[in-house]
Amino acid sequence: MAQFIKIYADKPNEAAIAKVVKVLKDGGLVIYPTDTVYGLGCDITNTKALERIAKIKGIKLDKANFSFVCHDLSNLSDYVKQIDTATFKLLKRALPGPYTFILPGNNNLPKEFKKKTTVGIRVPDNAIALEIVRQLGNPIVSTSIHDDDDVIEYTTDPELIFEKWQNLVDLVIDGGYGDNMGSTIIDLSGDEPIVLRVGKGSLDIL
Repeated sequence: MAQFIKIYADKPNEAAIAKVVKVLKDGGLVIYPTDTVYGLGCDITNTKALERIAKIKGIKLDKANFSFVCHDLSNLSDYVKQIDTATFKLLKRALPGPYTFILPGNNNLPKEFKKKTTVGIRVPDNAIALEIVRQLGNPIVSTSIHDDDDVIEYTTDPELIFEKWQNLVDLVIDGGYGDNMGSTIIDLSGDEPIVLRVGKGSLDIL
């Protein structure tokens, strides 16, 4: 059964974050708060953990559209082709924030994603998520636990999330109530930005 840890978003406890990071480094799956809905994440470098998430979502790993949750934009060059100044300025305006940006992937993508030409990047405006990624030292691969068939509380109330997911994951963070609206998804891989989904993030940044 999963661990259930309370962490306060306004002042994440370092020891609690270290526990989460240990679970991730050991190949575990973690449900954690973001600035939108709760996310299901694992260490980007752990193949077995990636395969577990794909299995839970009922998809093949090489077909999965997971987001890479980064601490800041310094991780970008690890996975993304060089971007122009206008794109970088747009990212700086929007992040951290409730956006997922689709960017052209480079040759350094983890082997599980080698077939991908693009990658979704998230830098959530949530201290818990950012501190986890910072301590881990590399991004986490993430997917929202939001399920359109579920009662909305399942994706916002940490105790209900724990009840539902405790036998599928290794740790659930109670970071307070989550939001019930996903991130705004904007594709920046072509010549012009294309809005793929309007979510919590305002389009005023464009």
